[in-house]
Amino acid sequence: MPAKPVLLVIAHGSRDPRHAATVHALVRRVRSLRPGLRVETGFLDFNVPSVHGVLESLAAEGVRDVVALPLLLTRAFHAKADIPAVLRDAPPRLRIRQAEVLGPSPLLLSALERRLYEAGLTPADKSSTGVVLASAGSSDPEAIAVIARLSREWRDTGWCAVRPAFASASLPRTEDAVRELRELGCARVAVAPYVLAPGFLPDRIARGAAEADVLAEVLGPAPEVARVLLERYDAARTPALAALGA
Repeated sequence: MPAKPVLLVIAHGSRDPRHAATVHALVRRVRSLRPGLRVETGFLDFNVPSVHGVLESLAAEGVRDVVALPLLLTRAFHAKADIPAVLRDAPPRLRIRQAEVLGPSPLLLSALERRLYEAGLTPADKSSTGVVLASAGSSDPEAIAVIARLSREWRDTGWCAVRPAFASASLPRTEDAVRELRELGCARVAVAPYVLAPGFLPDRIARGAAEADVLAEVLGPAPEVARVLLERYDAARTPALAALGA
């Protein structure tokens, strides 16, 4: 039986040390959910190892098959341009499949709710609580549309209201969405960062949540996020298995 493809998690990287620490914690959870699966981590910028360095090392070991998984919540510039460019420069002996980004997924909505409940809310608070779904932001219309659709879907699960907000590139900002929910008459307002790891933009979201009643933590190594990674890995490797008759 052919060896399972190596899962290469590709993170953006950050000067903030909390970013890499959170990425590594998430990868450890993925490994705990799928013993026997080799999971490596590479960064596009700021942190080591680099994606290129990991790919070179895997090729030198004799690895043939890799699933490259962008640690991203939406399909924007990094998923469409940066990561494919890095993968094109990989050693030619490697067969690489790029998995889909993590979002959207019902599991991510579950992870967002987990973080809100960990911050002090309860399911009984949903109907009286307005939520700001605060993402990093993007100039990509596809990514913005995904966040807007996710807000509508989450609202339909019983929250008083859900409004999208963005830390960069798009409007509204978190603080503006908080004020809008106050004006709507929601009894309390919560901010749910739709980001994977701490850093510059998540800190901007936190500052914008100063007037909210509840600020949840970033998604980080939530078990639901780890499960989405494995779902994306399995979906990416399935065509290869079919071709091999496995």
